[in-house]
Amino acid sequence: MEHPGTVYNKPVINMKKLIFLLFLSSIASAQVAIGKEQVDGSGILDFPVGTTNGIILPRVLDSETMTTAEPGTMVFDLTTSRVKYFNGAWTDLSDKTGNSPTLIAGNDITTSGVIIGASSSTASGVLVLESADKALILPKITDPVTNVKSPAAGMICYDPTTKLICVYNGTEWFFWK
Repeated sequence: MEHPGTVYNKPVINMKKLIFLLFLSSIASAQVAIGKEQVDGSGILDFPVGTTNGIILPRVLDSETMTTAEPGTMVFDLTTSRVKYFNGAWTDLSDKTGNSPTLIAGNDITTSGVIIGASSSTASGVLVLESADKALILPKITDPVTNVKSPAAGMICYDPTTKLICVYNGTEWFFWK
């Protein structure tokens, strides 16, 4: 039975609260722990060992029409159902076309995003990771094909056993060396 406020049997997180919490965390430290009490990794974001939750890339209607993309931006393009990367021009990173998800109607966040790792940034985005000496370390999920029961289109993680970056395109997983 579906209850209001849930999607895929997971509670919907109020985006304003999430942004506020990430903002508070970024003031206190250049590193943020997600899903655990303290940071023990060397990355700018630190995820728990043994997680089965990856990062969902931002879903955009059409990456080619984005006028404010910053170099290093990664998105899941709903028009093409492919993962794309921006470095002056959009590069298709997918080796297989998937299915675009049906988006749930809601309000776009029109306020500025959260910056982690610095007090300011020239980049724009909902979440900007800005650091001179730290990078994003993807959540580590061993065998995501088996262990992630309901992946979302645009989900990205790292499989430490196979040493591959794993991306779900809405239909199937594909892997980068």
